[in-house]
Amino acid sequence: MAWYSNPPAREWRTTPAPVEVLAFHQSLPAYRPTPLTSVPSLAAELGVGQVLVKDESQRLGLPAFKALGAWWAIHRALQIDTASLVTATDGNHGRAVARRAAMLGLSAHVFVPDVVSAAAIAAIRTEGATVSVVPGSYDDAVAEAAAYAGTAQAGDGRLLIQDSAWRGYEVVPQLIVDGYSTLFREISTEPDLVVVPMGVGSVAQAAVTHFRSEAPAPMILGVEPAAASCVTTSLLAGNLLSIPTSKTVMAGLNCGTPSTLAWPVLSAGLDHAITVDDDAALQASADLGAAGISSGPSGAAALAGIRAARPRLPLAPDSTVILISTEAAP
Repeated sequence: MAWYSNPPAREWRTTPAPVEVLAFHQSLPAYRPTPLTSVPSLAAELGVGQVLVKDESQRLGLPAFKALGAWWAIHRALQIDTASLVTATDGNHGRAVARRAAMLGLSAHVFVPDVVSAAAIAAIRTEGATVSVVPGSYDDAVAEAAAYAGTAQAGDGRLLIQDSAWRGYEVVPQLIVDGYSTLFREISTEPDLVVVPMGVGSVAQAAVTHFRSEAPAPMILGVEPAAASCVTTSLLAGNLLSIPTSKTVMAGLNCGTPSTLAWPVLSAGLDHAITVDDDAALQASADLGAAGISSGPSGAAALAGIRAARPRLPLAPDSTVILISTEAAP
């Protein structure tokens, strides 16, 4: 288990995502705010006043939060000559891009690393997308998608919709992060702690941006797989690093390089980060399921993370904790 702490982070401030994002999502026929579910048994276990789970298992007709970012970015970035949307994914992001492409009458080409499950690949194909399986890691799949798109942003009628940023490719990833803001704007409760899973760091970036743009500001804890801890490793080193990854049940978090957009926000405004192993994530998924919340290991990483971090966190018997469960159980 790796642990990172940045005490000054809670005082850092930034500006929120554009208000137009929420209005766009509210205009979609399938839009409904996702539930914030109280789980008293977890509150008792953790010794806090309440634990609320933001349940993203049914978002815009898909089993994860990813459409919030992808659909807003597509809405803003779509060009007259766009014929195809291109992306790389560990699963849910690619399916969201493919769904929106079909809705708009566009084709979609999705690149996946070969560690992605057959079921996840099949789900993307049911949306009408072409899927290419790339030998290697998520980072390898991103490189293939970017090369296929022709340029960092668009080329030959292809538009790259990627949720990870790198130098020269930051406009679309920022739109995706802005899209995630709706998830947090739906939360009216004032939490003492928000726990969010981290892959390349984009949804954690959205969490920090939202909660550091208002007062009072809660603590924010990011959680990663021990097998793919690119953000935590970078935070501990003090600079952005790419790391090798290995297989993990937290497939949606299996990323080796933090987003260049997420990095400065997380290094300034994230209070804590922790890594968890597969067994802890699987147990958390089962426990959330027993409480009536469908959560896959990537989403349940938030519960695994607070369980591991609880002895280090200054929470009181009346504290409110919000866990972001980003996906449904497979």
